[in-house]
Amino acid sequence: MSVSVAIAPFRDLAVPGVDIRVFEGGTDLPDGADEAELYVPPYDFALVHMEQMARMPKLRVVQTLTAGYEHVLPYLPAGVTLCNARGVHDASTAELAVGLMLASLRGIDEFARAQPSGEWLFAPRLSLADRTVLIVGHGSIGQALERRLAGFEVEVVRVARRPRAGVHTMAELPGLLPDADVVVLLVPLTPETERLVDAGFLARMHDGAVLVNVARGRVVDTDALLAELEAGRLRAALDVTEPEPLPAQHPLWRAPGCLISPHVGGATSAFLPRARRLVVEQLTRFVAGEPLRNVVVSR
Repeated sequence: MSVSVAIAPFRDLAVPGVDIRVFEGGTDLPDGADEAELYVPPYDFALVHMEQMARMPKLRVVQTLTAGYEHVLPYLPAGVTLCNARGVHDASTAELAVGLMLASLRGIDEFARAQPSGEWLFAPRLSLADRTVLIVGHGSIGQALERRLAGFEVEVVRVARRPRAGVHTMAELPGLLPDADVVVLLVPLTPETERLVDAGFLARMHDGAVLVNVARGRVVDTDALLAELEAGRLRAALDVTEPEPLPAQHPLWRAPGCLISPHVGGATSAFLPRARRLVVEQLTRFVAGEPLRNVVVSR
């Protein structure tokens, strides 16, 4: 079996029974990649890597290194199974979500901006303790976030697409928003979640609440969020934006109460070892004819 792995740090990967061809991206596939039955695109959203799939006639499985997979769907060949990287980004993204909510509530971004001019911005700030944190998308990363919040003395409210014990449904979300001090977005980007956070959603959040987006930028209506930020009614901490990368002159950069990080939720030292473990496990399962993990599309 041949597998094409498009990420250089996997160059030393070895799985019995698998001929691994590693390349570092670009338009040139390595020799033998046209024999690949399983393809692991790089950890990015570059169009060229999606287009590579059309040049692999024997392709049977695509294993992304991202949890989201909306960028792959338009290029997935017929009959090819798609698996995502559920679990790989749990630690990194959950850590960032906690950091963003703490930074926003405690004003850490304001302190950083004041440091070069030597301003001493002493003032009482909100604590994360005693807040209600609403997790919209209580999947793998949402559960990891809740574990990390366990010591912060918060009340966690959970919302997911599929109902289960202790977890509210998306239909209940409008009634939960008014009581949430922090709303964390962790939903995948789908037709149902695109612009989920619109003017009506934001209007239900109480004054001073914080919106944390570590999902996808298109889950939020940017214009509606800007209106709330410029009015000073809400705060936001965004790891993802629409558009992305955010142009230098975009008003979000200068909106009051808005903290922005450049889509770094999964980009930490925790990524590579977890990604390697997943790829090795998937290849081992594939060779053995066992069910694959994280199947999101089966054709």
